[in-house]
Amino acid sequence: MSSFPTSTVLGYPRIGPRRELKRALESYWSGRSTRADLDRVGAGLRERTWRRLAELGLDGLPSNTFSLYDQVLDTAVLLGAVPERYRDAADPYFAMARGTEGLAPLRMTKWFDTNYHYIVPEIGPDTVFKLDASKPLGEVREARALGFETRPVVVGPVTFLLLGSALDRLDEVLGCYEELLAALAAEGVAWVQLDEPALVGDRTPGELAAVRAAYERLGSAAARPGLFVASYFGDLGESLPVLAGTPVEAIGVDLVRGGVPVADLTGKTVVAGVVSGRDVWRTSPGRALAALDAVRAARVVVSTSCSLLHVPYSLAGEPGLEPELRGRLAFAEEKVAEVVALAAAHAAARASARASARASARAFARASTHALGSAPGVLPGDDQPSVALPPEPSPSQERSPYAVRAAAQAAHLRLPPLPTTTIGSFPQTGELRAARAAVAAGTLSQAGYERRVEAEIERVIRVQERLGLDVLVHGEPERNDMVQYFAEHLDGFAVTTNGWVQSYGSRCTRPPILHGDVARPEPITVRWAGYAQSLTSQPVKGMLTGPVTIVAWSFVRDDLPLRDVVLQVADAIGQEVRDLEAAGLSIIQVDEPALRELLPLRRSAQAEYLEWAVAAYRRATSGASERTQIHTHLCYSDADQILAAIDGLDADVTTIESARSGARILGAVSAFGRGLGPGVYDIHSPRVPSAEEVESLLRRTVEALPVERVWVNPDCGLKTRTYEEVEASLANVVTATRRLRSALPH
Repeated sequence: MSSFPTSTVLGYPRIGPRRELKRALESYWSGRSTRADLDRVGAGLRERTWRRLAELGLDGLPSNTFSLYDQVLDTAVLLGAVPERYRDAADPYFAMARGTEGLAPLRMTKWFDTNYHYIVPEIGPDTVFKLDASKPLGEVREARALGFETRPVVVGPVTFLLLGSALDRLDEVLGCYEELLAALAAEGVAWVQLDEPALVGDRTPGELAAVRAAYERLGSAAARPGLFVASYFGDLGESLPVLAGTPVEAIGVDLVRGGVPVADLTGKTVVAGVVSGRDVWRTSPGRALAALDAVRAARVVVSTSCSLLHVPYSLAGEPGLEPELRGRLAFAEEKVAEVVALAAAHAAARASARASARASARAFARASTHALGSAPGVLPGDDQPSVALPPEPSPSQERSPYAVRAAAQAAHLRLPPLPTTTIGSFPQTGELRAARAAVAAGTLSQAGYERRVEAEIERVIRVQERLGLDVLVHGEPERNDMVQYFAEHLDGFAVTTNGWVQSYGSRCTRPPILHGDVARPEPITVRWAGYAQSLTSQPVKGMLTGPVTIVAWSFVRDDLPLRDVVLQVADAIGQEVRDLEAAGLSIIQVDEPALRELLPLRRSAQAEYLEWAVAAYRRATSGASERTQIHTHLCYSDADQILAAIDGLDADVTTIESARSGARILGAVSAFGRGLGPGVYDIHSPRVPSAEEVESLLRRTVEALPVERVWVNPDCGLKTRTYEEVEASLANVVTATRRLRSALPH
């Protein structure tokens, strides 16, 4: 068996530096191009990735990290876990991901504690596992034809089955993995990477026994490549000695979010993740080299802490960033150069009986700067001055009890039973995106752009009035993204030009860079919300993004505790709440879809996080009067696991994803003490739900909750849909609601 390469990464971005995959996917979905066209774009992106990684000097190139939608969905296809109802679809893969007319998609949720969404495997008693290794084998051959030997990456059997709540099917699935290993060995593959991020969470004795059984069996396979089990997003904890006791040759550890392993791994290769795959800050060479030296193993390989899927491609596309900030940053390409330079420095230190870490750090700085042609800037590390923490903010005033507020709001708003609303955004049309681009290019004046925004707001208001919705929104036509828009108007943030990161499928975001103290120099949303309210006598919701979500969906400074950063943002959002109220808005929605996302993977740290996260939300909303109704929203994040914390937010109304996940949330909300709107329309699918489908979901909802506390709404915002889809779907939502209202007691 050949030695593991000296430097590698666990994965790489796949959307293309200019979102080429997004455009190819949406062209294919709309019928403007063929599947062959889409596959050609994918092949081009894979080739570009392998060539660039090799140019940067990386020894170990991964393959099978590219996906047309999601790597967990790819694994379901690999193992034959395709539910029968999708098999006759024109394209079963995308039918599972997005649904078709008359066929709902599979459930979607967040990948551990990231903003990446995966398709949840559906594994039932009738699921028959059968290997289809065409994708990983095809990419190995594709890379080899280009002159590159690669290491296929596959989601490991334990993580896959835990995500699908089917660990009892382990023996059957391991048979498929044994076949895969044999096929890869026959293809001449030296190493395979099996990703097991589930092992960094709390695992039961039975689950640890399953880990041992899985890797004893796979490690004992007669024909196989070397086994590299990769973990990330935290410390392996009790899983590490279990893995170390199996025949696997290499174990990946996250030394950014986890500690240096205390276990003696002298018989193993340790793939040490010392370059963060979750942020955009340059690596501290002194800390990284010290961590590498502290690992006790037969061999230590330098790598990223996780896949670089979670960061943008390259700083080369960001000429507008301030030089001082730019010098502190590293995107995917820069992080690969750091991995290569650290591997060289680590090898040199070992060869010279570990020369001083500082000399190696300087060698690393010179090597990475030379490789990328950028200024060295300030390297975070031992030489960086400490930052004084801001004073603790004073406690915020609490709102009146919910019952008091609910009575005041009912008298003021006079809404019907089962009030209908949407989550906030309406379709972002090509005309709106073109107008924003024209302003940036200087071909459209700011005044001209604002007139177009006003026209779109009026259009949205009239559509909602015509459809018969009860609580309206302005549609957010002025916003490019629910976090970036606020970052552009708050001090302490920088935004990128091409810093795109995949969220799911073709959906990409540009996470802002939160690098300094946060402050709100002037109101952000008041003008547009006030204009919308002036157009109608019906209540219009002011739309804000909550402090936890703004921080979670940004790349955040690492010189302050996360709690302190969130509280700074909470104060800025609190000022906006008060200004919206003063402008005449009686309903204000402060979204926190990332509340569950930031929940620590280990239970021991969860209570402390939830305490300050809930306190930050209440701090942002506590200034509102009794008759101002505060809404919040959560989606696609297994929110049923933190319902007590959601209730603790003390929002008057919570809207929450439910339709996409088959209304599973309803089994947990009976004790929820405030207004609740479990979604009745899955907005991440192009299909239009029928009025009968919506009514069925609504009937289930009023069986689980008192009708006076039920709201009717979609799962999430409507930004990604077309007006044709939105109007048809909302018309059916209103029809279903009116049917159910008519059946209620007087």
